[in-house]
Amino acid sequence: MPSPFENSEAIVTAATEEPLGDAEPLGVTGYLAPEGFVDELVTELGALTAVHGRLVLAEGPPRPVAWVANVWRDPVRIPIRSIADGARALRALQRNWALYSFRLHRRASLIEARLPKVSAKPLVFPQAPPSAHLGSWTLVDENTILAAARCSSPFVHGEAHFVEDKRGPPNRAYLKLWEALTLIGRRPGPGDRCLDLGSSPGGWTWALAKLGAQVVSVDKAPLDPAVARLPGVEFIKASAFSLKPAGIGPIDWLFSDVVCYPGRLYRLIADWLDSGLCRNVVCTVKFQGPTDVAEQARFAQIPGARLLHLHHNKHELTLVRLES
Repeated sequence: MPSPFENSEAIVTAATEEPLGDAEPLGVTGYLAPEGFVDELVTELGALTAVHGRLVLAEGPPRPVAWVANVWRDPVRIPIRSIADGARALRALQRNWALYSFRLHRRASLIEARLPKVSAKPLVFPQAPPSAHLGSWTLVDENTILAAARCSSPFVHGEAHFVEDKRGPPNRAYLKLWEALTLIGRRPGPGDRCLDLGSSPGGWTWALAKLGAQVVSVDKAPLDPAVARLPGVEFIKASAFSLKPAGIGPIDWLFSDVVCYPGRLYRLIADWLDSGLCRNVVCTVKFQGPTDVAEQARFAQIPGARLLHLHHNKHELTLVRLES
């Protein structure tokens, strides 16, 4: 069977001789893969309609997949005769648009220049994400736009950017945690007890302490001294896997960015959830070598869990399980 990558124009044909018409619903959903992870997304989706660069089209309504940066809901095909036609057609659907350009970059940029400019300023954490609907569009050929007026992410191409703290945290890992907490719309605060496993040098512990939470920070390697001195931080020098829930006691949040094989992390999370001592979980599932599809499926089957690929993730997923 031919690869879906061999014909990226399967969903549309050139409309050079077609008169300008209304937007045509296609009965598909668009999934924009994170950079470098198209193969993982294709594996999750199975049967496809077309692949346009990182944009993968599949029939039917949105499906729960992890390796996706942004979901294009109800995309439409728009035949155009000119750059002006393209801009008018998009403005007729809504105001705010983000261009995903995978080919015909010059023509696409000329259409983009005729659209209202979308401000994409970095967030100041814990600022809420933008609330206005943001559509996405692309040129699949000179005379055809593919556009979705509603997308899953409030960020351009699902890429969350923050005003970074260049002085406080010991590394940039905190950005991953900021992104996760921003997307789920919940975060620890004063009075919450957090367990941060695999914490050294302390990026996540720093971020949690700055929110006012009490943090039990665990690693065999030491914390950055400045992080260790923060109010509310208790450091335990130990392996994340040597501790038992009963020895730590009730926690409001379990956090882990520990480097380990997925199966080992799964057992650790299962122990905490089975103990009844943990209310919320935010953990990074790191893949060593090729993506372990079977292990990914195990995490996805945890009741109430979601798997996300964050903009600040590498070859890893973030598991979120919140108390309802």
